Amino acid sequence: EVHELDVVADDGSRGLVEGTLSLLRTKSGILAKATLRLHYPEVCSRCLTPIEVPLELHIEEEYQPTVDVLTGAASPRPEDPSAFLIDEHHVLDLTEAVRQYRVLSAPMQPLCRPDCAGLCPVCGQNLNESPCACPRDEYDPRWSALAKLAQGEPRDG
Repeated sequence: EVHELDVVADDGSRGLVEGTLSLLRTKSGILAKATLRLHYPEVCSRCLTPIEVPLELHIEEEYQPTVDVLTGAASPRPEDPSAFLIDEHHVLDLTEAVRQYRVLSAPMQPLCRPDCAGLCPVCGQNLNESPCACPRDEYDPRWSALAKLAQGEPRDG
């Protein structure tokens, strides 16, 4: 069982990670399988309100040793430069795997709620809190021909 309270995110914030972890010895290293639940701070993509995004990560990665456990001699480096490694003190650190899986699992446009109204593009008012006083009938003059069609006016020419 994993229950880490003081996990540091990329932005320096700290949070709780919970879940299960199993380690299995393989021919060339250790296979780490984890199901982790965490919350991380984010900002709503529509209204810019700070929110906490819940994620469940399913990690399955093989870690390669850097030192032979029996002899203490340095092990040959894996051909893959991005391989996860067990350090020279025989510590398997999941931090980088959790970071990578979190980045891949995070929503591209996190929302504070599914029906978030966002911000007014003119005055910046958070439309979830109250409507703004900006006129709604203004449009880009480049669209005037389409506006005439929408109002049923005949086309010129």
